[in-house]
Amino acid sequence: MLPTGRPGHAAVITGASSGIGAALAAALVDRGHQVVLVARRPEPLAAVAQSLGANAYVVAADLTQPAERAVLPSRIAALGLTPDLLVNNAGAATIGPIAKADPAAELALVELDVAAVVDLCCRFVPGMVERGTGAVLNVASVGAFGPVPGQAGYGAAKAFVLSYTHALRGELRGTGVTAAALCPGPVRTGFGERAGFPDAEAEKMLPRFLWVSAEDVAAAALDGLRADRAVIIPGAANRFAATLNHLMPRQLLVRMLARSHPGARQ
Repeated sequence: MLPTGRPGHAAVITGASSGIGAALAAALVDRGHQVVLVARRPEPLAAVAQSLGANAYVVAADLTQPAERAVLPSRIAALGLTPDLLVNNAGAATIGPIAKADPAAELALVELDVAAVVDLCCRFVPGMVERGTGAVLNVASVGAFGPVPGQAGYGAAKAFVLSYTHALRGELRGTGVTAAALCPGPVRTGFGERAGFPDAEAEKMLPRFLWVSAEDVAAAALDGLRADRAVIIPGAANRFAATLNHLMPRQLLVRMLARSHPGARQ
C-alpha cells in the first residue's frame, strides 16, 4: 500500500534528478508527501527541488559508493524526516556485446542497479518493519522478464531486482510494510542516451505504442502501490510484451533479440 503523506515522514527517491525519479517526486508532492531527492549531481537535484517547493529536500550522493550509501539514513534523519517509502530508481545501462565490454562500466552498472538496491533495502526496511508501516518500490524493467542480448548486464540486473522484490514482498507479509517492482517499457528520459542508445535510435526499433511518458509511469506506479500490486507494468502493450518475454522459449527469444537489438550487432 502507498503510505499516507504526513508531517515528519518522507519518500526517499533515488535517481531523482530527472526522468521517472523526478516525475515520481512531483506526483508524490502533489499527493501531500514530503520527498527526499537523491542523486549524484547536486545542481539538477536542486532544480527539481525548487520546482517542487518546500516539501522537497536534496541529498546529493553517489550511490555507486558503498560509503555514501552507508551514511544516507543518518543524513535523512538529520533533516528530521522518517522514511516511509523507499524508491530505488537510480540506475545505469550499458550497450554492446560482452566480448567488447568495458569491465569497469559493467561492474559500475552492477554496483548501482543491484548492490545499491540491496544495500538501501537492508538499511531502510528494518525501521519500516519496526514502525509497522512503509513501502518499497524497486524500479526494474520490462527487460527483467527475459535475457537481453546486447544489454546482458542491464537485463540481468533488472531480473535480479524483480526476483529480489518478489522475495522481499513475501518476507514482509503481515508486517504492515510492502514491496513492489515497477517494470516500465521504453520511456523518453534520456536514460538510453547515456548508454549510447539514444531515444531516436530506440524509436526506430521499438514500436511507438510501447512508449510511455515518465509522468504516466509515475501515475501508474502510485496507483499500483495504492492497489498493493506486486508488479506494476505501465501500459497494456508493455504488459503484453512482458508476458511474451516471460513465456517465450529462451532459445527462441534470445535468437530473436540477438538479431534485432542494435547492441548485439555492434
